[in-house]
Amino acid sequence: MSKGSPFDQLMHEVCVERGWCGGIVDEKPRHVTDFLPESGVVSADQFALWLFEAEGVDPDEDRSKWQPHLDGLKAAFVRHLGEPQVAVSELKWSDS
Repeated sequence: MSKGSPFDQLMHEVCVERGWCGGIVDEKPRHVTDFLPESGVVSADQFALWLFEAEGVDPDEDRSKWQPHLDGLKAAFVRHLGEPQVAVSELKWSDS
């Protein structure tokens, strides 16, 4: 996918291709964007952990199982956004 903002492309990869968007956690719908702060900087590490949280998955329960997924999600963040951390203002849908 080459259309849309770098964030659109990141979300396409992590949600559509990898299946990490969010789900129902504690009977409430969750999406990774629910965890974004209003301002500041977001790191690839934090974003990957939010993806897990949005799914209701604790990667520490079986780190050897989840580490490859964390690594792939962090790599996707850097690949699409160009840096291991970015201003949260860059994490917006292109149509918003």
